[in-house]
Amino acid sequence: MAQKSRADIRRGVHSRIRKKVRGSAERPRLAVFRSLNHIYAQVIDDDNGKTLATASTSEKAFSGTGGNIAAAETVGKTIAERALAAGVSSVVFDRGGYVYHGRVKALLDATRTAGLNKNESAATPAKEKGDE
Repeated sequence: MAQKSRADIRRGVHSRIRKKVRGSAERPRLAVFRSLNHIYAQVIDDDNGKTLATASTSEKAFSGTGGNIAAAETVGKTIAERALAAGVSSVVFDRGGYVYHGRVKALLDATRTAGLNKNESAATPAKEKGDE
């Protein structure tokens, strides 16, 4: 049996996530895609099939390398500003099959600090010893 590549495994995980995560007009989906050199984010209304806002490190306005955490934070801030300008204040995160770590985590945390999903914390509080 042939070995699956890392990209094939991610595509399978992504398809399983997409069966559960769906964006609506009230709460669109924030989809993240990362490549080796760039990171992309889109705010998508799945009900109407419309992309409401986009941001990526491959845009002309972006200067510098796109394959690091600082670039992901910049894209997160930019997508949050564009989504707020489009009238979106709450989104459903779609990590695209990637582990919630590194650039993906930095992008999503930057969107929260910039104003998207204001009432949502970055991490759930740790369980206390007596909270079982």
